[in-house]
Amino acid sequence: MKAAAGAYERFLALHQRNEAFVMPNAWDGTSALLLKRAGFEALGSTSAGIAFALGRHDGCHAVSRREAIDNAVLMSSVSGLPVNGDLEDGFGPSPDDCVATVEAAIAAGLGGVGIEDTTADPSSPIHEFDAAVARVRAAAKAAKGRIVLTGRTDNFLNGRPDLDDTVRRLVAFAEAGADVLYAPALPDMEAIRRVVKAVAPRPVNVLIGPASGVVPLRELSEAGACRISLGGALYRVAMQALVDAANALRAGDVRPSTRGVPFSEITSLLP
Repeated sequence: MKAAAGAYERFLALHQRNEAFVMPNAWDGTSALLLKRAGFEALGSTSAGIAFALGRHDGCHAVSRREAIDNAVLMSSVSGLPVNGDLEDGFGPSPDDCVATVEAAIAAGLGGVGIEDTTADPSSPIHEFDAAVARVRAAAKAAKGRIVLTGRTDNFLNGRPDLDDTVRRLVAFAEAGADVLYAPALPDMEAIRRVVKAVAPRPVNVLIGPASGVVPLRELSEAGACRISLGGALYRVAMQALVDAANALRAGDVRPSTRGVPFSEITSLLP
């Protein structure tokens, strides 16, 4: 099974438009096909979606590099779309680990790959600044001209709401060669604007919207966001539909269990 042909070039071109594009995150072949049918031009994988679907914890190397890349390749191969691999911290602490992850993503034919400054250690979840930059620099050297590299800091997801440090890291990642910059869970629109300005002209990925509340996609685009992703949100939407149907069924109401996408409709999408 191979990823979509020309994925890097197609994915890179999306970042060169004047308006933001939405990159929803799929977790399996059918979710990828349904998102393609909805009209999206690229997909992201989601480490949370993969881990939860396997009954494992997210963000602690419970999913292997090979499993994560194979999942992204599956979605790209069935949909024909470029896929950005959510490959967490590069599956190890050292720059060499990040290089190995980038090289594996390139060999698999993915359009993009993300490298976070996380450690997979809840007691100390974020790499120190110099180590984080060194990891992105090594990944960028391996990625150059072959895959779109996103440098990401997870400060705000890990109880470190330090916007100054977040901006400092993203600027350093840009200078180290990252193609796209990303800090999920920024607190408000002003923070998003500050990040965009700080790393310009490099494109910025925004997760759905600021933590202060969801805003229209157009507003994110006008603030300078280039790419808008959803992380594990759509997976959790699907799981909520399952919870609602299960609770209704337990109470004796079978109707919500009959409202799914028709079997024939899914079958018609399969390659």
